[in-house]
Amino acid sequence: MKYETIIGLEVHAQLLTNSKIFCGCSTKFGAAPNSQTCPVCLGLPGALPVVNRKAVEFGIKMALAVHCDVNERSLFARKNYFYPDLPKGYQISQYEDPLAENGWIEIEPGGNTGRRIGIRRIHLEEDAGKSVHAEAYVSDNESLLDFNRCGIPLIEIVSDPDVRSPAEARKYLSKLRRILRWLEICDGNMEEGSLRCDANISVRPEGSGTLGVKTELKNMNSFRGVERALTYEARRQVRLLEMCEEVVRETMLWDEAKGVAVSMRGKEATHDYRYFPDPDLVPLIIKNEWVEESRCALPELPDERERRWLEDFGLSKKETSVLLEEKGVADYFEVVAENVKDKKQAANWVMGEVLRTLKESKLGIEALRLRPDKLAEIICMVEDGKISHTAAKAVFEEGVRSGMSPQKAVERLGLIQISDPAEIETIVEQIVRENPEEVSKFLRGREGVFGYLMGQVMKAMRGRANPRVARDILKRKLDKMT
Repeated sequence: MKYETIIGLEVHAQLLTNSKIFCGCSTKFGAAPNSQTCPVCLGLPGALPVVNRKAVEFGIKMALAVHCDVNERSLFARKNYFYPDLPKGYQISQYEDPLAENGWIEIEPGGNTGRRIGIRRIHLEEDAGKSVHAEAYVSDNESLLDFNRCGIPLIEIVSDPDVRSPAEARKYLSKLRRILRWLEICDGNMEEGSLRCDANISVRPEGSGTLGVKTELKNMNSFRGVERALTYEARRQVRLLEMCEEVVRETMLWDEAKGVAVSMRGKEATHDYRYFPDPDLVPLIIKNEWVEESRCALPELPDERERRWLEDFGLSKKETSVLLEEKGVADYFEVVAENVKDKKQAANWVMGEVLRTLKESKLGIEALRLRPDKLAEIICMVEDGKISHTAAKAVFEEGVRSGMSPQKAVERLGLIQISDPAEIETIVEQIVRENPEEVSKFLRGREGVFGYLMGQVMKAMRGRANPRVARDILKRKLDKMT
């Protein structure tokens, strides 16, 4: 029997606010344990929460970016459960009346036409603290608690059960992360926990309209980990069904090192959390004016920019995928492309030299000393025949190193391209005289030798010869000898 996989994803994104969602404590990562707490985020008696307007603003931005309807009235609720890193004994979240509902994003499985994954809801909530077990400074059978993370603002993005494979889940998460980073509301760092994903998965006989028993997967800290965990769990459930055994509704932890999911506890039902409206927080009212103001402030989103680049710049899907991964890189490329004739050359330079430089230096695009208008100037020099492509790379390196303008770099390095036919012909004749054996091979039909002779010409002229002019002169000279 063939089985169909049904996956729904719950993504928690930490918002890039300076302070927590209900108090003024810092959200900075890496501070000393328990140094960023106060009576509000520790849930001490008499402390009253006040919602962070910036967190709400970021939530609205994300909702609009994924085509959600922003609700005019939403409520904060208490989600009650016991865990040592939850000092209040409840988490402030949203339940029956979330911030936004009924959205979607489009993915492209296998490079075919796009398919929409529904987004059921987006709601605001606070993060819990952190239990520390497996660290060098923690004794065996001991756990320490760090409450710095208590009250960190999150949005939870809950998908419909529309994902049909682990590979699709990875694409969905990748696209979601890109949008969050594009809006500059979350850094998307899964290793630091600022982007976390829980997955609900079930399998059913292909063609069945009834959903199977689902399990929940946690502790996946990379896109690869999500795909591996879902693949493992889908196969495990299929094996159980094929052996006529029951799939148990439970929460499972993914062990990345061992490549297995292990049972953690029975899966909670909604009523287990005993949700009720938080009496310390008034309803959140979002007027239409605020929504429209946020809509107007949205940047051009990745899908929109991709469509424009495909149509106006003639780029390929593969090229746009690379260039759109980081908003800073996309903005850099946009400036370069606007100032050159050949948009493909602009893409090649950014995907090649620029991304290589960033990777080697481990810096962000904003730290690159060669600004995009200056890279465009280098490309235009090549287009206009003023410098060769080889020389352009030297000018690029100088610009990255010192910030020197392309024109000054060309003059200082002596890289102005030579296009004078007479000067080039003198060197061509010299190379032909000095390489009689290679010339003889060419005349006997070994056309591949032409590249060697051309290389010798460029070497003799220190890369400054106009390649097109040099190639024409060398070809003409050899044709006469033939």
